[in-house]
Amino acid sequence: MPQPCIFVGNHTSYLDIVLSTFYIDHLAIYMGKAELLKAPLFKTFFKGMDIPVNRTNRGDAHKALMKAGAEIDKGRSMVIFPEGTISSFGKLKPFKNGAFKLAIEKQVPIVPIVNLNNWKLLQNGGYFKSFGCFGVAKTVVLEPIETKGMTEENLVDLRERVFKLINDTLNEYNGTKN
Repeated sequence: MPQPCIFVGNHTSYLDIVLSTFYIDHLAIYMGKAELLKAPLFKTFFKGMDIPVNRTNRGDAHKALMKAGAEIDKGRSMVIFPEGTISSFGKLKPFKNGAFKLAIEKQVPIVPIVNLNNWKLLQNGGYFKSFGCFGVAKTVVLEPIETKGMTEENLVDLRERVFKLINDTLNEYNGTKN
C-alpha cells in the first residue's frame, strides 16, 4: 500500500470499520461521525485514531478535513467513507467531495475499498439493535489511483471514477448491471 494514502470505501455496516484493520498494513486515522465516541465499544476503538466530525456543521467538517490534512503531512493515511453514512442493503449512496478534495490537495493516492457483503453480516440499525449473522466478510482492495498533478478541476472526475469502480465491483459480485 502507498503511504500515506486515503482509503475510500463504501460504507455498509459497522463491520467495515473493524475489518479495515485486516487490509491496512500501516497506521491509518479514521474520519468518523462524532456520535461514535458516545458508544463504549467504538469509543475504545477510535480513541486516539479518529477525527470526529459533527456532520450537521459545515464548519466542523472543514476543521476535520484540516486535521486530516495535518495527519497526512505526518505520513499517516486516512480512512474515509465518502457516503457519509451507512447505506442500506449494500446499495451505494452518492459520494461527498471531502476525501477527493483532500487527496488532490495533498497529492496522495486514493485506494478504493469495496465491502461486498458486510451489510448482510451486521445490518444497519443502530448500536446493539442490528440484525447479524455468521459468515465470511468479503472485501476487495482495488489498485491505488494516483492524484499527483491533479487539481481541483479534477475533483468531480476523480470522485465519479472511484464511485464507478466501487459500484461496478459491487454489481459484478451481485451479478447485476447498472
